[in-house]
Amino acid sequence: MILIDLLIGFLKVGFFAFGGAYGAIPLIRDVVLSYGWLSDERLTDMIAVSESTPGPIMVNLATYVGSSQAGLPGALVATLAVVLPSFFIILLLTVLLKTALKNKYAAAVLGGLTPCVIGIVLATGCVMAARQGLFPLFSDPGDFRPLILTAALALVYFGSRKVIKKGIPPVALILISAGAGVMLYGV
Repeated sequence: MILIDLLIGFLKVGFFAFGGAYGAIPLIRDVVLSYGWLSDERLTDMIAVSESTPGPIMVNLATYVGSSQAGLPGALVATLAVVLPSFFIILLLTVLLKTALKNKYAAAVLGGLTPCVIGIVLATGCVMAARQGLFPLFSDPGDFRPLILTAALALVYFGSRKVIKKGIPPVALILISAGAGVMLYGV
């Protein structure tokens, strides 16, 4: 009976938890407390632990609650129940999007949105860069290190695309950035 309760309880969470993990916490709290699986204090502790461990909070909480109530089978049922609704919704959206892309009007709308999304990402990057001092004229006029570092990294990235067809992998670029930052700014 506990496995069915875990299935139903975490299917509710999976279907109705919109707005990310923090938006789902009240729903998880309601389900867990209504079934009496954990005390409010213990649940609060587990929310803190779930936030600090790798993985989505909902999945971590579901796995813990299921495990505490019914061992490994409970952990599997609760975890699958919280994940399956999202999986099927994404699967349905993928099928619908695939057929929508064949429609010339939908393709035109998406084609028009692509530059907008690129612009939004670029604008966000520029604002973050300005706040971090990338543009020395707006922050500290005497410090050109961020600008030099950015230019050098751009040169490495685009230069590698000329030498290696696929270019330098992002992880390697991050490691080069870290090393260059240590050399420029010291430890």
